[in-house]
Amino acid sequence: MPSLPKPEEQGLPVTTTVRWRFPAIHPEGQKFTAIAFGITLLMTIVHNIFFWPLLGLTLWVAAFFRDPIRTTPRGEDLIVSPADGLVTMIAEVPVPRELIAELGAERMTRVSVFMSVFDVHINRSPIAGTIRQVVYISGRFLNADLDKASEDNERQHFVVEGHDGRKVAFTQIAGLVARRIMGFVKAGDMVAAGQRIGLIRFGSRVDVYLPVGYAPQVALGQRAIAGETVLARAGAFAVAGVAQ
Repeated sequence: MPSLPKPEEQGLPVTTTVRWRFPAIHPEGQKFTAIAFGITLLMTIVHNIFFWPLLGLTLWVAAFFRDPIRTTPRGEDLIVSPADGLVTMIAEVPVPRELIAELGAERMTRVSVFMSVFDVHINRSPIAGTIRQVVYISGRFLNADLDKASEDNERQHFVVEGHDGRKVAFTQIAGLVARRIMGFVKAGDMVAAGQRIGLIRFGSRVDVYLPVGYAPQVALGQRAIAGETVLARAGAFAVAGVAQ
């Protein structure tokens, strides 16, 4: 009986077993966690009745800024989700006016992922390539579930050009309780698929604009994982229906 080819002969990585690791706290959240813990200690001195509720709040702050390791699927024909959360909208929409110079004026398919206060809020690049545009726009703080939040809310656009010339745009949108949109990259930076590119504090949404020829591979109501869930694929059929 012939022996199976070794992993390296199949082009697979040579590795040992992978162990689960407790998610780290992103540096942006460490100061908030420290402040919450300090308030907990201070109020406990006043009265110990405050200890458990405030400790719970401190743990929630730490969990909000958690930064887990993600394994991004490989493939030039893939667009991965830039955000953790619920797929709330899939629609054909006009291109935001700030992005027309990079993307053109043709309507595009937009996939929206809503992040609740319980989701991981680190955003990641949907493809590998070069950041061509970063545009910050001040605005309102409407419920991020509303369609008009894409035009009225505080937001930040990114355009990434892949190695094959395709351009994928995605937008961080502030929500009701979000008051800070952060970007970790600037125009001209090279990024890998799944690389951390930004953060939105305390509940928000990310819109992804799919290039022509890419079909959504997620359903409404599906949970997406940043850097891991395949949001769209080139030359594929769109996923139909609503997640049950």
